[in-house]
Amino acid sequence: MATTLRRVFVYGTLKRGEPNHHWLTNVDNGHARFLAKGSTTIRYPLVVGSRFNIPFLLDVPGTGHYVNGEIYEIDDPMLARLDVLEDYPRLYERRTEAIRNTDDGSVVNCLIYLLRNIPKRLLAYPMLTQYRNSSEQPYTEGTDDDVFDGDDEGEKETK
Repeated sequence: MATTLRRVFVYGTLKRGEPNHHWLTNVDNGHARFLAKGSTTIRYPLVVGSRFNIPFLLDVPGTGHYVNGEIYEIDDPMLARLDVLEDYPRLYERRTEAIRNTDDGSVVNCLIYLLRNIPKRLLAYPMLTQYRNSSEQPYTEGTDDDVFDGDDEGEKETK
């Protein structure tokens, strides 16, 4: 049976050198192969929020910056694992977006995860062009149910 391969754009903890990159390198999760560095072709707000210092790409096209990340080729089992990590479809939306391959300038369609319900105050956070885990704002794992507890006072705005 032929395996479906698709491209995914990662911009946060899944990138090389970041805390969740092991999800992409664990062959038990499926196939993932780095293709190129990439950048969104539409501006989006990339912020670090919650008490877990999670990078969020907010579904507010035209606001923020062109976001830098990485393009991977993945199979269906890996996509299913990433859906678990991103709590799709409850927390994140997954859709196809045009991504610029910054190595050769071409534009390719990639799956991308965007935060579905946006706590209003996240739009006031500093908007980044790229995410890097840091000692000043270290990423820590938390459950999806308490991602916004305390930090964002439960205020959510549906797009």
